[in-house]
Amino acid sequence: MKQIQMQDTYIKKIKNMQKNKKYSILTMGCQLNENDSERISGILEEAGYEKTEDLSCANIIVFNTCCVRENAEDRLFGKLGEVKKYKEKNGCIIAIGGCMMQEKHMQRKIKESYQFVDIIFGPHTLKNFPEDLYKSIIENKKIEDILDIDGEIIEGIPTVREDKIKASVTIMNGCNNFCTYCIVPYVRGRERSRHPQDIYNEVVNLAKQGYKEITLLGQNVNSYLVSEKSKGEDVNFIVKEENGNEYEVNSFATLLRLINKIKGIERIRFISPHPKDFTDDVIDSIRDSKKVCKLIHLPLQSGSTEILKSMNRKYTKEEYLNLVKKIKSKIPEVEFSTDIIVGFPGETEKDFEDTLDVVSKVKYEQIYMFIYSRRVGTKADKMENQIDEDIKHERFERLKKLAENIIEEKNKTYVGKEELVLVEGKSKTNKQMYTGRTQTNKVVNFEGGSKQMIGKVLPMKIISEHMWYLKGKIC
Repeated sequence: MKQIQMQDTYIKKIKNMQKNKKYSILTMGCQLNENDSERISGILEEAGYEKTEDLSCANIIVFNTCCVRENAEDRLFGKLGEVKKYKEKNGCIIAIGGCMMQEKHMQRKIKESYQFVDIIFGPHTLKNFPEDLYKSIIENKKIEDILDIDGEIIEGIPTVREDKIKASVTIMNGCNNFCTYCIVPYVRGRERSRHPQDIYNEVVNLAKQGYKEITLLGQNVNSYLVSEKSKGEDVNFIVKEENGNEYEVNSFATLLRLINKIKGIERIRFISPHPKDFTDDVIDSIRDSKKVCKLIHLPLQSGSTEILKSMNRKYTKEEYLNLVKKIKSKIPEVEFSTDIIVGFPGETEKDFEDTLDVVSKVKYEQIYMFIYSRRVGTKADKMENQIDEDIKHERFERLKKLAENIIEEKNKTYVGKEELVLVEGKSKTNKQMYTGRTQTNKVVNFEGGSKQMIGKVLPMKIISEHMWYLKGKIC
């Protein structure tokens, strides 16, 4: 609390220094990064800055980086080359934050090759951003604010959200899994869970502001509070609800049941769970909680038991398929989405065919497909049996074709059915139509919409299907 109060002092100082200031944020990476960017926006708007998409007139440009895939680095370096001219012309402040700045080799590259960058900060020091910005403005010196240890969870950082219907809420930070392809545990640190009372209060406030859909975020949401339990900490938290009742939260399953009780919230989603931690009580909570969407994101990464072992995923192909079977037996209407990496070191044709086999059996609603890219600092980067790029791309295209065939097949099952659709606003591709999403996250475009419908869940009959959206008619 003292830390936030101190940062509030810096926010007020910055606000009193200049008028008509503008800021721009470029976010790269996952929803956790997007959530962090909302907090950076909150800090800057509290300090009197107004958001702009025009980089040429921004007084501060912030890059919130990701280090999961190589193309994020290429994108950052390209953008830094672009904004250098604005620095030279207008003297704007350039700040780079996020996971990429936790990597030593990236810190060195920025300091050596992009000396015009004013502030470097990591996800653990986001709370210090007002102080870092103030010192950069007043002292005109380079600021490097990086913590190599796990940062503590700080509550009370101001937040500005662009979406007024859907909001993401971080429930935990860090990861303990150390998948061999993933840099996240090294840059986000070990698992730290937020207090359930703080999560509850945030969602209640969002409901009062009119938000209808909440996505609970974490690198491994279904291990919420598990790390604290393993340390012998008392995690039997008593949360005081708005009506005065008390509710005990000691796991992700009980947290889901608590959030499900909050009035005003229509839908609850969560990402990302880990298959090895998908316990029966979590499945039961999803089944019993009306607001929890029955689309479960269940990352596969590979369908090969051998590759899964090499990835350190700690489940086999058979265990994954058995988990899917168990979930379907308890929640017959459930659908799945997933993540898959193509071309992991050592992946043979047989291994890849195992992946295709799982995809054919589960029939996912959505698949997020990635070609494996080496990340410095991970075990997979040092593996000798790297896959040729041509083979990676050929396999990626085969997976893509299979996925699209399944999606087309599944889309046809929606035609003629009535679906509940959360209306989000006008379609981005056709301003004559409105758009929304089903519980299974299918995009539905429809005619005859109005502003009054935005934020409402409406019954719609699906009248036609297209590859990436359905067309609906208001019932």
